[in-house]
Amino acid sequence: MLIALTGYRGTGKTTVGQLLAERLGWRCVDTDAEIETLAGQSIRQLFDNDGEERFRDLESQVIHHLTRQHKLVLALGGGAVLREDNRQALSVAGPVVWLRATPDTIFRRICDDPISTEQRPNLTQQGGLSEIEQLLKERLPIYESCADCTIDTDEMTPAQIADAILDALDIRPQANL
Repeated sequence: MLIALTGYRGTGKTTVGQLLAERLGWRCVDTDAEIETLAGQSIRQLFDNDGEERFRDLESQVIHHLTRQHKLVLALGGGAVLREDNRQALSVAGPVVWLRATPDTIFRRICDDPISTEQRPNLTQQGGLSEIEQLLKERLPIYESCADCTIDTDEMTPAQIADAILDALDIRPQANL
């Protein structure tokens, strides 16, 4: 079994994924980091050099490989669930948890994280809050359709989000030995 975390960037997927994995005694894998390793370049460089379609192809390759593994928390890129074949692979691998936040919260979190703003490209001409609002509106039905449960992260710490996921999935953390 694996637990896949989905949602827009800035919702805490990687941070929460690491906490979940630690509590469960599992591994956490961030698909964006795996793509960077596979491509030999950053996500921004990949977008600039090869385009979004190439990025999405590599993302699908990584997801299909990782969904065959067990005892894994998978922190997905924000657009990973846009492709139907990715959604299907995830649906049979284990629960998909949507980490949801308002556009304002996401914008604040992205602005507060210099790594995110430096390494992640804009996906529309607008950028900023307008881009977040537009893409969330487009992605909302997809996130809703593939999520086994949804956690609203706006007023929560990463630790609280991890606890909420474990409660929602009725999973008990591994006891410290």
